[in-house]
Amino acid sequence: MKIVYFDCFSGISGDMILGAFVDAGLDINLLKEQLALLHLHGYEISAEKVKRAGVSGTKVHVVITQKENHSHTAHRHHHSHLNLSGIKAIIENSNLHQDIKYDSIRVFQRLAEVEAKVHNTTPDKVHFHEVGAIDAIVDIVGSVIAIKQLGVEKIYFSPIPTGHGYTKCEHGTFPVPAPATAELLKMQLLKSVDIEKELTTPTGAAIITTLGEGLRTNPDMRILHTGYGAGSNDNPNIPNLLRILIGDAIQNIASDEIWIVETNIDNMTGEVLGYVMDKLFEAGAADAYFTPIQMKKGRPGVIISSIVSELHLSAVELVLLNQTTTFGIRKHKVARTILTREFKEINSQLGKIKVKIGKFNGSIKSFSPEYEDCKRIAEERGIPLKQVYCIISKELEHIMNS
Repeated sequence: MKIVYFDCFSGISGDMILGAFVDAGLDINLLKEQLALLHLHGYEISAEKVKRAGVSGTKVHVVITQKENHSHTAHRHHHSHLNLSGIKAIIENSNLHQDIKYDSIRVFQRLAEVEAKVHNTTPDKVHFHEVGAIDAIVDIVGSVIAIKQLGVEKIYFSPIPTGHGYTKCEHGTFPVPAPATAELLKMQLLKSVDIEKELTTPTGAAIITTLGEGLRTNPDMRILHTGYGAGSNDNPNIPNLLRILIGDAIQNIASDEIWIVETNIDNMTGEVLGYVMDKLFEAGAADAYFTPIQMKKGRPGVIISSIVSELHLSAVELVLLNQTTTFGIRKHKVARTILTREFKEINSQLGKIKVKIGKFNGSIKSFSPEYEDCKRIAEERGIPLKQVYCIISKELEHIMNS
């Protein structure tokens, strides 16, 4: 399996991601050709080799052209304030591959949800002003194009430095990280770097946290390509570069270690226990479950168990300590063998539906339709959910075996 590891030692932004992929071997002309399928005008994209603190990297320039801003009045009016549905329409109506459309829209959806939370509004009412919208579309869609063109199946990233100081936003001056960036980096590992600049932008944070998985150190891999994407400024001490490592996951990537965290409870109501379970999932638990037990003095009780990665361990422990009546928790590390997972959207006879596919050593071992999609189809068509599962599963069997 081909993977990419984003080593964000000096932060991350959309143009740094594009620069790193071009530096690693992505043809800039191929990127331009693919971006042209968006039918989006008013920008120019180019790449040049630069040095940051003496280290060579590639800087991708996305320049919003004057021609767009002055001559094409009608077109400018159309783009002057794009909201989420407008950006979705541009991506959906393009001739890009369906996988590229799907992942690009996922990133924009996440960005809009975060901006909506910051400004206390709804995602559809969030407006990306003209320059920001075109810039973000090129950065986000361009990054997804790069990932697909290079055949990357899984994305990992290092702890993120945000920098410190202040940055100018549309609504004033804010401390670094900007509010949207802070929201996007929830549950991720941050790294302290003493640089008084905005090192991580909302676009960069949105791309990696939507499409990738954070790790403390690099994954087990055989490196095939490296690339360095340059930021705009030059920091004298730490090179203002984003490093990417592209390569093959070493086979034991399908095995990992995970924590099981547990506590016994005999004095909480069912309603509160249900609430605790919701909070465990919010904190990043991969799974949570209750086991009925008999406790001292004949009391019926429950074991609350969570399966959780190292990254989210402390957050899950806090939930159990804050939200339950426990006086202590126990935890142990276990090894597990996992199927690598990917999501695909298929056109079934009942409509579009997302499918989770599990692979081991590159061959498909398991697949299942997404529950929410099946539920939506059952309600729209007025047919039993079990019938939807039956029809979709037969189709999947045929697709996967063909």
